[in-house]
Amino acid sequence: MKIGFSNEKYLDMQSDMIRKRISKFGGKLYLEFGGKLFDDYHASRVLPGFQPDSKLRMLLQLKDQTEVIIVISAADIEKNKVRGDLGITYDTDVLRLMNEFRDCGLYVGSVVITHFTGQDGAVLFKNHLEKYGVHVYLHYLIKGYPNNVPLIVSDEGYGKNDYIETSHPLVIVTAPGPGSGKLATCLSQLYHDHKRGIEAGYAKFETFPIWNLPLKHEVNLAYEAATADLNDVNMIDPFHLEAYGETTVNYNRDVQAFPVLQAIFENIYGICPYKSPTDMGVNMVGKCIIDDEVCREASRQEIIRRYYEALVGLADGTRYEEEADKIEMIMKQAHVTKDDRRVVAPAMARADQTGAAAAAIELHDGTIITGRTSELLGPTSAVLLNSLKRIAGIPHEVKIISPEAIQPIQTLKTSYLGGKNPRLHTDEVLIALSISAATDPKAAEVMASLPELRGCQAHCSVMLSQVDRRLMQKLGVQMTCEPVYENKKIFH
Repeated sequence: MKIGFSNEKYLDMQSDMIRKRISKFGGKLYLEFGGKLFDDYHASRVLPGFQPDSKLRMLLQLKDQTEVIIVISAADIEKNKVRGDLGITYDTDVLRLMNEFRDCGLYVGSVVITHFTGQDGAVLFKNHLEKYGVHVYLHYLIKGYPNNVPLIVSDEGYGKNDYIETSHPLVIVTAPGPGSGKLATCLSQLYHDHKRGIEAGYAKFETFPIWNLPLKHEVNLAYEAATADLNDVNMIDPFHLEAYGETTVNYNRDVQAFPVLQAIFENIYGICPYKSPTDMGVNMVGKCIIDDEVCREASRQEIIRRYYEALVGLADGTRYEEEADKIEMIMKQAHVTKDDRRVVAPAMARADQTGAAAAAIELHDGTIITGRTSELLGPTSAVLLNSLKRIAGIPHEVKIISPEAIQPIQTLKTSYLGGKNPRLHTDEVLIALSISAATDPKAAEVMASLPELRGCQAHCSVMLSQVDRRLMQKLGVQMTCEPVYENKKIFH
């Protein structure tokens, strides 16, 4: 896999930049952390070489100075909002995040429940956390937020929020997802700190869009495709252009919110420390790209993948047509079509030849392997085994999982667990493979080849089950599929 990004350079530059920003504000910084901290797979896909846990590893270089505040909106708790990539609710993800941070040695100081108006779900969640000794603070809705600045910056605005006790110079403010209230939490703390005579500052760490890449650079376009459901767009930062005569790229919501943010800073401090949204950022990602064309091509593929995701969402009723239309427009700006995804044509050709659902995987050496539906295996299971055998150098005709091993699993699924589909999902195939690997050296070789699939591209001629989708994601296979069901049933 070609590398376009220097992870080592990034770890050094990013931690150094944050240290400089802490010192700028007298030794106390609230850093709003956008995006994902330790599972940033979007960044690793569009910036080959970026590790999904790079931001976490960078923070570990500042571990002694850092504490973490996790923010969650009471409204999101109440409606059981779910993280699309993990399939878990936001409140469950708060618990997961706390465990992850603590396991790697980062101090989690507290949890803040924002937009609180007495919601029952939020109260129950607060009680649950406090039973485990977690400090929980409440922040309230402010009438007229964010435009009523005099009220916001007063004892009836930020002043009504609980003051969060912190003990470290760098306070990371993160959340399970967007709209949780991270910025408001930071600003509320600045207000309370200022009243207490504590010098503190604010900065924003958002990986995308990358401020020092062109507006229509494929990496930035891929970010627009990833956030198409939010109706967000990248734009030139007009405040930065006016202040410095320099063209930089920012996020439309940050640009729109900056005048209000500026006014809030002026009300707290008498002066705003920043002249533009770009000034607020500390992101060094753009300075660590070492092969621009590799990152451009990776981003073009990401845009196509996002388009297929939107089409599948339309087919299963979870996405709106506007999202697919927007990504289609982004594809035109990036000068790509579905035909630029090399695995699509082989998967569709195999499906046409066999009259059954089929899938294709492109290995890292450029070889494309296909697989089709059979009595024993679904298309993704078949292509997974075929690909692993190719990587391990095992001839295609060699059986590494005997039908005798598969049949008991099928019997369990259909006769005892009430399933209607006897074919094995990818997770069941891997279980059968792991059992065979205990006695068959060839199966063990195939099993040991699993890490070689990470970063491979794949496509299926039909929509995948949730089980297959999750498993391929865990293996690091970048999968797309046609927006059609394998059968014409209404319930799947």
